[in-house]
Amino acid sequence: MSRFVDRVTIHATAGNGGHGCSSVHREKFKPLGGPDGGNGGNGGNVTLVVDPQVHTLLDFHFRPHAKAGNGRPGAGSNRDGAHGDDLVLPVPDGTVVLDGDGTILADLVGAGTTFAAAAGGRGGLGNAALASRARRAPGFALLGEEGEINELVLELKSVADVGLVGFPSAGKSSLVSVLSAAKPKIADYPFTTLAPNLGVVTAGAEVFTIADVPGLIPGASAGKGLGLEFLRHLERCAVLAHVVDCATLEPGRDPLSDIDALEAELAAYTPALSSDHGLEDLATRPRAVILNKIDVPDAADLADLVRPELEERGWPVYAISAVSRTGLNELTYALADLVRRHRTENPPPVPRRAVVRPKAVDEAGFSVIADPNQPGGFIVRGTRPERWIKQTAFDNDEAVGYLADRLNRLGVEAELVKRGAQPGAPVTIGAVTFDWEPQVPSGEDVPIQGRGTDVRLDRPDRIGAADRKVARKARRHHADDIGAGWVSIGSDDTVDPGAVAPATTSESAQSDD
Repeated sequence: MSRFVDRVTIHATAGNGGHGCSSVHREKFKPLGGPDGGNGGNGGNVTLVVDPQVHTLLDFHFRPHAKAGNGRPGAGSNRDGAHGDDLVLPVPDGTVVLDGDGTILADLVGAGTTFAAAAGGRGGLGNAALASRARRAPGFALLGEEGEINELVLELKSVADVGLVGFPSAGKSSLVSVLSAAKPKIADYPFTTLAPNLGVVTAGAEVFTIADVPGLIPGASAGKGLGLEFLRHLERCAVLAHVVDCATLEPGRDPLSDIDALEAELAAYTPALSSDHGLEDLATRPRAVILNKIDVPDAADLADLVRPELEERGWPVYAISAVSRTGLNELTYALADLVRRHRTENPPPVPRRAVVRPKAVDEAGFSVIADPNQPGGFIVRGTRPERWIKQTAFDNDEAVGYLADRLNRLGVEAELVKRGAQPGAPVTIGAVTFDWEPQVPSGEDVPIQGRGTDVRLDRPDRIGAADRKVARKARRHHADDIGAGWVSIGSDDTVDPGAVAPATTSESAQSDD
């Protein structure tokens, strides 16, 4: 007999991306073959998918760690690394995914529904992909990114149309066994059922599922006993049916007090699933009352006694015997009618379409804030800057220069200047803190140098991008003046970029337009 597990914690680790390759083509009589390093492969993803053949989370209980394959590094001769293998984890229908704080991330209902548990890291670009007019032979490559590592909680909430609730030993399992082909464990002691049992019931043309939820006791909504574990499986049920033991010999118990006690627990329990699923709180669900064990003479008399008072509450009441099968036919069609009405009033939700929200054209994509732990320091936050930091090999000066170019083009340097950053100020991006040196000239031709070096990092008189933009604008206006005949200068006259006043922020923005 398989063990039923309905709550587990898994550790999903996606694959790391492969590093890019820094390589130069070498062939006889072709000493300048150019860069030919390939890109690294992407890391594999960890994905949860609903499988109708899976009914428990038992596999995750014994194997909670799930890891996808790593991407392979690139190689010379423009050979890209292989992508890491994705890891697909089958889960039962009705699985809810939560983070460590208890926030619902996904509600997996319906065969084939998927959820990305952890995204694989991107592979790094090789030096062949990084070649440009400014860098014709890059002596570096980008590193692969690490895959995501997420700790997730999986909860199984049974998908059933009718949920049977009642005190222990009320006869719920027996009722499921006679209404469907399910064969739950049945015994004459309390809490025989420790896990929900699902059965499929056919009533004419209507087919619905029925769940035998383990017995509830007063205080279940506050966690007494295993109440919270049991109540979780009622969240998806469209109809709740009270199964009442009319033949109990326990003192102080009768059908009305049993129902009132359980109604108080249902009203106090707050389902985690929202009304987006078409189901409100448990207190608002349609009800039915099943008075069981009327094959006992005293139980039949008690059922006739309490029936009028229960019907006054507006609930349909059915007296049955799971042993002698009395009243089962009427009960089956009545439950099918309640399920049919619910399905009519609450059609299945339309699958949500993927919403693409393009970023605004003026959105910077990063933010700069003062570092509270370092006087005069700053912290740069943003998806792209933090990703670029992870892709950079800081033992390669040329790679560091390329990082400076990227940050400069993004506008990080201009924002630091705007916020009053001074040369040498500690700037933190991701997990790296470095001393900021402004005006690293990006975009200009990198002079011939040793591979893996960048002479710009050693220049004491570096000119910022804004100053170069102003100088180009001045030269362009100077050329227009010559064409219009306004001024006449010799061929040896030039414009001194240092003599041009730095542009303001608004002027720089206008020149981009």
